[in-house]
Parts: sequence; C-alpha cells; structure tokens
Amino acid sequence: MTIFPGQSLADAVREATAVLSDAGVPTPRVDAELLAEHLLGVGLGRLRAMLLGDSPAPEGYAELVAERAGRVPLQHITGVAYFRHLELRVGPGVFIPRPETESVVQLVIDHVAGMSHPKIVDLGTGSGAIAGSIAHEVPGAEVHAVEFSTFAHAWASRNLEPLGVSLIQGDLRDALPEHNGSFDVVVSNPPYIPAEAIPNEPEVALHDPPEALYGGGADGMELPTAAAATAGRLLKPGGYFVMEHAEVQADWISGMLRRAGRWQDITTHFDLNGKERATSAVLANKAPDE
Repeated sequence: MTIFPGQSLADAVREATAVLSDAGVPTPRVDAELLAEHLLGVGLGRLRAMLLGDSPAPEGYAELVAERAGRVPLQHITGVAYFRHLELRVGPGVFIPRPETESVVQLVIDHVAGMSHPKIVDLGTGSGAIAGSIAHEVPGAEVHAVEFSTFAHAWASRNLEPLGVSLIQGDLRDALPEHNGSFDVVVSNPPYIPAEAIPNEPEVALHDPPEALYGGGADGMELPTAAAATAGRLLKPGGYFVMEHAEVQADWISGMLRRAGRWQDITTHFDLNGKERATSAVLANKAPDE
C-alpha cells in the first residue's frame, strides 16, 4: 500500500481495506478503521465522521497496514485490547483476550451477585482480563490473580494494579497455599490446545505465546486438570469453579470433574456463538471419603 501526499483518509481506508482483505485478515474494514483511529486518536465515531469529509490520511498509516497485512495482531500494533469494560495494555509475550471469554466473566459475576465481599481468584490470568473485569464490575470483591509467565505477568501487573487486584507470579498447580479453603470462586482460562494441534490463524500460531496455548500432553489436558485440582484445594466447601475450554473438550472436562468425586452441579455453558466453551461446578461440602 502506498499513501501518496494529499491522499484522503477515505481513500486510504478504502485501499487499506482491500490490502487487508487480500491478506486474509478476517475483518479488513474494521481493522483499517481501527489502525487509522489509533494514529489519529479521535475515537471511532469521530473517525467515521471524518471519512465523509476530505481529511488527509495520517502519517505512518501505510506502515501499520503493512504490519497488519503480515498478520501481526491488531492489538500488538495498537498496544490495546478491549475486553468488556476494560482497555487492556497488551503486546508480545501475552495472550490476547478473546471475546468469548467475556461470557466466563459473566458467569462469575452472576454467581457472586448478592455476596458482600466475595473472594475470587483467576488462575493463569494472562493480561489480567478476567481478574480485572471482576474487580471492576464487582464492588467489594477481593480479587487475586496468578500468572506463571514473566512477560505476561508484567502486562498483567500494568493492567491490574490500578484495579486493586492482588497479583502473584507463580504456577497455578501449587499457587497460594496460604489461601487454601478460603475462596468463594476460582475461575480459569488455562492453556488447553493439544500438543499437535497447531492453530490455523497466523495471529495465534505466530504471535500468541506457546505457554498460553498448549495445555500439556497429547490431549492438552494437563493444565486444565491441574486447574481443577487447585480449585478443589483453594475453594471453601460450596465454592464455585468455572473454567473455559475448547468446545470439543466439554464432555472430557465434565467427566474429569465427575471422576474426581468432589464436585456437584457440573454444568456446561455456551458462549454467544452457541459453542460449549465453559464448565462450572460446585465443591461438595464434604470430601468423598468423609
């Protein structure tokens, strides 16, 4: 793409849309507009009004469009990911939060409605999207978050510190032993992709960190299984656990929780696209051998 001196914003966005479409970007027009808005800093509504006039294209626009055409994630270029009501800082080394995860946050918010000071932990917080949204939307909640990756922890710290979330760097398999049996809710979106299942999207395969994608083992279930075990350790009796997973893993997750013998009210939840993307359960008041 070549931006000529004096080219209008409307023409530049139109050309950028064609370039991104040819590159296979799933939402070329939206991305073209967001890249322009990022450079102009005017807000998307104002940008669309400017497209009706004779405003000039912003300097540097062609370079950003070329990056996006190379399938660099839009959020890495702009440095921002929008999730529910939050504007999260993101970049290389951290998993870009997905819209489908917003429904997992809603499950937690619905569950704690009416609780005065719920204690909640997010295992494998990544950018902090889940923990930050809960802290932002549930007044009075005591929110904790755990992240193993040094890079992701740095991004999460930036996002969560203003929201009052207690963040630690650690392994979700053995984190927070001093809090055993004290949480009302444990939520997790752990890595769950099988070892041999390479994602189709270049943005994911080339730019999301592998440690945020692959769940361990041939079936990808090592970390989801560990997250469930940690939830059983951290929750109060009667506490609530919800975990995101791939739609094809719903039956496996439900079966794993049933076999553990510690969970009741095991429920599969659908995302806004009608896919089985999360499973919740309640920790039984007594261990199975009691």
